[in-house]
Amino acid sequence: MATGNLGLTYGGQEKTPSLSGETEFAAEAGAPGGLFHADYKRHDDLKQMLDSSKDSLKLEAMKRIIGMVAKGRDASDLFPAVVKNVVSKNIEVKKLVYVYLVRYAEEQQDLALLSISTFQRALKDPNQLIRASALRVLSSIRVPVIVPIMMLAIRDSVSDMSPYVRKTAAHAIPKLYDLDPEQKDELVMVIERLLSDQTTLVVGSAVMAFEQVCPERTDLIHKNFRKLCAVLVDIEEWGQVIIIGMLTRYARTQFTDPNINGTIHSEKDKPFYEESEEDEAKEKPTESLVLDPDHRLLLRNTKPLLQSRNSSVVMAVAQLYHHLAPREDVAVVTRALIRLLRSHREVQTVVLNSVASMSVNRKDMFEPFLKNFFVRSTDATQIKLLKLEILTNLANESNITFILREFQTYISSQDRDLVAATIQAIGRCAAGIKEVTDTCLSGLIALLSNSDELVVAESVVVIKKLLQTHQGSHGDIVGQMARLVNRITVPQARAAILWLVGEHCEKKRVSKMAPDVLRFMARTFANEQDVVKLQILNLAAKLCLSNPKQTKVLCQYVFSLAKYDQNYDIRDRTRFLRHLVFPSTEHALLAKYAKKIFLASKPAPVIESVFKDRDEFQLGSLSHYLNSRVVGYMDLPGFPAVAPDSNVRNVESPRPAIPVTSVRGNSAVASSKGKKKETFYSESSSENEEVKDESGSSDSKSDSSSEIDSDSAESDSEESSEEDPDDSVNISQQNIVRLSPSLSPSPPSQRLSRTLVIQSSSESEYSSNSSDSDSIDSDKAVKTVKTSRIPPTIPKSNLDLLLDLDVSDSITTPVMASVPGIPLGTLASTPITDCSIQPASAAYISTRPMELVSSISSGCGLQILYRYTRSINLYSASMVTIELTLVNTGNEDLTEVKITNKIMPVGISMHEFTTLASLPVGATRLVTIGIDFGDSTQNVSCDLVASGKPIKINFRPSVGELIRPVTCTEGVFINEQGKLKGMNEHNFSITNTSELEDVKSISTKIFRTTNMASINSSDPNTLRFAGQTLTSKSLVLVTILVGTNPKLTVCCEKMIIGSMLLAELKEALKN
Repeated sequence: MATGNLGLTYGGQEKTPSLSGETEFAAEAGAPGGLFHADYKRHDDLKQMLDSSKDSLKLEAMKRIIGMVAKGRDASDLFPAVVKNVVSKNIEVKKLVYVYLVRYAEEQQDLALLSISTFQRALKDPNQLIRASALRVLSSIRVPVIVPIMMLAIRDSVSDMSPYVRKTAAHAIPKLYDLDPEQKDELVMVIERLLSDQTTLVVGSAVMAFEQVCPERTDLIHKNFRKLCAVLVDIEEWGQVIIIGMLTRYARTQFTDPNINGTIHSEKDKPFYEESEEDEAKEKPTESLVLDPDHRLLLRNTKPLLQSRNSSVVMAVAQLYHHLAPREDVAVVTRALIRLLRSHREVQTVVLNSVASMSVNRKDMFEPFLKNFFVRSTDATQIKLLKLEILTNLANESNITFILREFQTYISSQDRDLVAATIQAIGRCAAGIKEVTDTCLSGLIALLSNSDELVVAESVVVIKKLLQTHQGSHGDIVGQMARLVNRITVPQARAAILWLVGEHCEKKRVSKMAPDVLRFMARTFANEQDVVKLQILNLAAKLCLSNPKQTKVLCQYVFSLAKYDQNYDIRDRTRFLRHLVFPSTEHALLAKYAKKIFLASKPAPVIESVFKDRDEFQLGSLSHYLNSRVVGYMDLPGFPAVAPDSNVRNVESPRPAIPVTSVRGNSAVASSKGKKKETFYSESSSENEEVKDESGSSDSKSDSSSEIDSDSAESDSEESSEEDPDDSVNISQQNIVRLSPSLSPSPPSQRLSRTLVIQSSSESEYSSNSSDSDSIDSDKAVKTVKTSRIPPTIPKSNLDLLLDLDVSDSITTPVMASVPGIPLGTLASTPITDCSIQPASAAYISTRPMELVSSISSGCGLQILYRYTRSINLYSASMVTIELTLVNTGNEDLTEVKITNKIMPVGISMHEFTTLASLPVGATRLVTIGIDFGDSTQNVSCDLVASGKPIKINFRPSVGELIRPVTCTEGVFINEQGKLKGMNEHNFSITNTSELEDVKSISTKIFRTTNMASINSSDPNTLRFAGQTLTSKSLVLVTILVGTNPKLTVCCEKMIIGSMLLAELKEALKN
């Protein structure tokens, strides 16, 4: 058969297996058109089953039909047979019938209208799924005549007891609005009711209806704003995306620009010792803008969603922070966006597109993650180009060498689009960073001899742009490029060469070969592309003006060819140039200035990112991705100059009694006035919790204080002032305070803020002065914990008060026990993720310094030695301590020995030693410096100046010196190691067993290489070592198996640190 469709023949018919599993019979051979209509009698068996009186057959038929629909097969011809079963008593059959009707009700509107009375009766069905399905089918029948019925059904469903039915009603609202926009006023009232719904299942759908029907009605959001922020984490993922997008536009109309007056001060930026009142009064006029409490509430409640498994949710939060957050807070989205780069190709494209747009103005955010944007061989071309764009945007003086080395490998790629984009990226880097302009230009010139024509052509175009931006004599370069005219066929490259020859035609070397170039191009003029022809005309005009003796006749010949060209642009250009170069008597006045016009200096082109002008679109939207306004896009409103009244978001609600969460050993008892009985519940705590519920914050970890409004603060203050001072807890004598891990459980909406209070002994009463979470004064600690039967405090002397000083940065941070030889203050500022993981002292400290600068190379007789002390730096716990030994071996005393001109990459800091006034001849001085390398091995350079002579010194540590030793139990070690699997684990099988000697020598080699501590192991053939990176406090775990299959394993959250440490340990075990 011509169709090539082989089947089995049964009784004169051809039986063909279908995708859904049922048997399909072709038409009889004699039937007209049977050859082409093989499904003439299809679904007959299904129709018979649907007409059967047995529910089992109907259920089986509906399952097969829904299966066909799911596979994309057309089942519309079964609509009459299916719609009859909408009155079936079997609940399972009825559900499947409604699923089918939702799919085909819009196509078969006439038949669906016949059963509309059945759908109306189903709206009163006891089963919530049937009620919701009936409403869904009604809204799918797009017939204007049933608009009143739909409106009535939606209005009734909004009051339904089932959240699922109310959710379905919210989905039906946009369909009804699309069918009849005149119903908008009634629908807005329905939406307002749905927005106030307390069920998270409904809220997302209600906001979706709001966005499609009345997005301009921000007054509906005012009273629901805090509730939406509070329940955001509990809403389904697609609802989170819609709500975040809506809240972004809402916030742009209600809050002022957080970056208009610089940075936002937070409590963590304040010094430990508070300034005097006079200093504070002086600084008030220059204080930066303070965020609105609701603005901060929105940012804080969306931040946890960065850990969502849904890429759309993460992107939605990222765009919210990009458009709303203060400049220093936007960086929190960086790691979440980097995580999405491990997702599917489509997700990567959208994320990289957004990152490319953000990296134009926010380079510091993504610069530490530069390697995540390196091109992989398995990446799609679009992803490669986006990564290349991001690398170019992030290029600066500190990393340009690193990036250019990466670009060199891309040029040899087989992907021609990547090669072309790489050459353009090199040109952008050269134009933007003056230090590497000459280097890039030399590299591009070297590419002119490449065998690949595409590489040569792109190099020519980029070199042309660079020569325009780089002033100077480039006759040699232009001459070298002019020789490529007969070899290059790419029109843009040929046009660029001709432009350069014409622009430099008066240069000595170019002027000799320019006529020959024009003569060659005149021969091929008729076959050239239009862009090349235009440049040939320009070259002919310039040469005729600068060298008429050799090129006048040739120029006339080119003009004659162009006079009859098919392109009218070329013909117009020819007429224009002819009157300037060969003027008649009436045009002679303008011809006097022809040479100045053609050979005038041209402005340098601006080479910038194509993503620079995409700020007009909302980040992550389809319009932003396409860089073009699409249908339905809503512009992001601008920030108001003055914020509207925030009281519109205040909502009054009844005050429930909430139990007080007690701390271990203390009972919370509220004292009443006069003759009132003491009750179990604290009134002040209830008011405190009630305000938290009103503000809509479900986060129990607020910024070191409870979220209390002014009314609650006044009531608390009045109540506490009337209580006996003996009822307050004074814990100022304690140096170390820990929160009780066993707090009484309470619902998230009623969870109290778990904070501690230190009451000064000079205060006889507690004054509660709190406001919203982000405007609380840092000098007020937290709310007082009330207890009963506490003896009165004894007045203390000034010495006692001094001894009671708590030096920790935050009173809620657990303070570690001191380690011998390490200051307590240093350890207190070092957070440890697990209380069972404690810092340890170094197992090995080198006492032999190594030479950094010899006395000869210094030029002044100063010899510099260095040694890593492996001790905690007193200035910052994240710094590596380096001891420098300065020896004056010269003949003159050295004065003013100090460090200047520090050159450090972003994220690296240095604390230099105090200036030495003098260093006599033969004297030796020991000085200490601290460098925070930021968990990287980047080079840090500076000048050590002695007697005014600078000496260049460089510091580049090994990975082992970036680690601090920690100790823990074997169980904790194994547990933490289990968390660092996959890409965080680096293994090496030791094949040469001679590298493994006795356990003691192996441990010695490890201690010499890296600053780690040994962990006790129950297995004698297993050695374990633990450490912690200095800056990020990431655990570094090393395991060595000495048995039959020796193996070295390094686990670290920072993959680069882990891989580099593995390489160093491998080398140490070999030696």
